[in-house]
Amino acid sequence: MTSNSEAIWRHVDEHAEAFKQLADAVWETPEVNYTEYRSAATHKAELERQGFRITTGLAGIPTAMMGEAGEGGPVIAILGEYDALSSLSQEAGVTEPKPRPGESAGHGCGHNLLGSAAMLAATAVRDWLRERGVEGRVRYYGCPAEEGGAAKAFMARDGVFSDVDIAISWHPSHFAGVMRAESLAMTVLDVTWTGRASHAAASPHLGRSALDAAELMNVGLNYMREHVPSSARMHYAYLDAGGIAPNVVQAKTTVRYIVRAADLATMKGMVERVHRIAEGAALMTETSVEMHVSSGMSNLVGNDVLERVMHANLERLGPPVFDAADIALAQQFRDTLSTADIDDAYEPFGIKPTDAVLADGILPLNARGEGGLGSTDVGDVSWVVPTVQAWGATCAIGTPFHSWQFTGQGKAPAAHKGMIHAAKAMAGTAVELLGDPALVARAKDAFRERLGGQNYECPIPAQTRPPVQPEPISAAA
Repeated sequence: MTSNSEAIWRHVDEHAEAFKQLADAVWETPEVNYTEYRSAATHKAELERQGFRITTGLAGIPTAMMGEAGEGGPVIAILGEYDALSSLSQEAGVTEPKPRPGESAGHGCGHNLLGSAAMLAATAVRDWLRERGVEGRVRYYGCPAEEGGAAKAFMARDGVFSDVDIAISWHPSHFAGVMRAESLAMTVLDVTWTGRASHAAASPHLGRSALDAAELMNVGLNYMREHVPSSARMHYAYLDAGGIAPNVVQAKTTVRYIVRAADLATMKGMVERVHRIAEGAALMTETSVEMHVSSGMSNLVGNDVLERVMHANLERLGPPVFDAADIALAQQFRDTLSTADIDDAYEPFGIKPTDAVLADGILPLNARGEGGLGSTDVGDVSWVVPTVQAWGATCAIGTPFHSWQFTGQGKAPAAHKGMIHAAKAMAGTAVELLGDPALVARAKDAFRERLGGQNYECPIPAQTRPPVQPEPISAAA
């Protein structure tokens, strides 16, 4: 184990500089769901430079790709992402809100680091396979549109991971450790009511208001909140409120709903109830209603065999080594946070807050607290392939995900160090599996046992295709 670790970490270090540059290049070109043409092109260029065999356009998504190295043996997939978030533009290293000129999006969840570390790990594993003459294949999967776009769900539904033996990933965070496999299944449901327009003063009796239907729907949804499991979540936003003229009865309104629950079965039951509320709102307003599932994600399926392997690698690594300059900059960002922000970073792991500004240890295996859960399309991969993920320490403790502070730290030396540390944890896990076929078999046994005979049913209907966006002329040029 130790000799493997030392060899694979050396390979990570040999390539680290190139992948710091990749992370920074993606940070400089933030692109949201299904528009990641420049970021994908930058990742593809690096795969070409590293000599991977490349497949593009996975699941009909122009910005999804796979690079493979090695021959025969088990297939280890290392999953990367590179999509940004809208409205989170921020100058690098600036510790007050300061959007970049002409830029609205920003990497407020660290996906510029996520994809770069994943490809760095895959490149190091490629070198290890060559050096040891071991049979096996490593793949880097470039997965766009994680932020609500659920590209991996479309990819899993289309069989992109069907011949993969093990999947590995990570996510930037405050701490370093194994990610506990808990997330919320979710559905994104667009509901459109169609009524009849009329003059709101002269002939209101002739109108049938789609906006009234949406408002009644939301009243019903809010009453439903009392009668769902405490872990469930429901959110909504108006996509089209029917126009800006109050003296016209609004003839068409569209609202997007997100319904989340701890597992697919509970989530699907909640969605059926949401359907009935939408139909009831239509009945009350004499409008018609159409409902369309535009996206969805499954809850994560854990794998204790893989989690123990990754945790052992992290324990051997120890935490990232940050210097005084890293801590000083992190402290400046931390000074912009509230006590609640900082405490909230510790709550999901059930550990007591400390004075540490940057992570100085490895999370206990299966660390669990009372923090809330989100959703991830890695969940869909975990239903078809044994999957494990790490947290990587890349920012000041307490930095909220999806914040300008997270964007502002995305190019900092501490972020690079946390990214390289995560790459070592993933690469170490991968080579341990490649070197021990019995370990891969145990992980697969644990996977089957965890599913208990359940089959993967993608939460996105077969007729729904990825919402691919056109390539901008500037990106093509």
